[in-house]
Amino acid sequence: MTTQQKVKTDGAAEVQPKPTGLDLLRQPFAAHHISKLPKPTRKQTEEVRADFKKGIRCQQCGQWHHPQVQHLDYVGHAALTDRLLDCDPNWNWEPVAFSDNGTPLLDENGGMWIKLTVCDQTRLGYGHPDGKKGGDAIKEVIGDALRNAAMRFGAALDLWHKGDLHADEPTPDADSADKRTQQQPDNQVPEFNAKSETDNVIGKLQEARGIDTLTELWREAGETILKIKGASKAEYDRLSAEKDRLKAKLTQTRNHDLGDDEIPF
Repeated sequence: MTTQQKVKTDGAAEVQPKPTGLDLLRQPFAAHHISKLPKPTRKQTEEVRADFKKGIRCQQCGQWHHPQVQHLDYVGHAALTDRLLDCDPNWNWEPVAFSDNGTPLLDENGGMWIKLTVCDQTRLGYGHPDGKKGGDAIKEVIGDALRNAAMRFGAALDLWHKGDLHADEPTPDADSADKRTQQQPDNQVPEFNAKSETDNVIGKLQEARGIDTLTELWREAGETILKIKGASKAEYDRLSAEKDRLKAKLTQTRNHDLGDDEIPF
């Protein structure tokens, strides 16, 4: 009997075989394979850079950063490589282009396009150094490109998506999903902290590099802004004042644009 056949025991229901190949690549990652990536706002980064003591040693990611930094879930290079080997021991990647001296060609941003081949299927991916220099930059580019290309096969797709891709479908691995998303009971509603939420929205607005981006960020935060307005007039006034200040500043520099497409994986 092969792994692709269903196994039936006496008096028992059919048992589905363990996914293999590209089907296995799409399976959710276990909780211990998921890491935390801090994503501070520009203001938070500048505050810690100006005064080191304003940062903390984070218990989630182990890095030193602003205490109010938000984290994103992502799968690291090692965990992804382990999954690729389980899916296809002969998987491989190669750069899309080479330089004159035979090394992988990096673009003007220090990034690299690659071809990832798994189970005889090939898809493109792109990686960039994320501000790193030297040898660490090259390793970052490779790892980032592999994660990006593997996402095209469906690897860790639930982490890329901010919502629930399969809200109406049963979870393939309920145990691991429960461990990763410890949801609160229906009768417990988290307390709304107007000051903290105001700080978060302001931090996001301050990343805008153009009027259009500022408008879009304000629109995206609309639900939170309404909650702030209902919870605290003082915090809403503070938020509105900061928005007007940024609007006036950006009006003078309309040629700037955010141009940032960060991915949490």
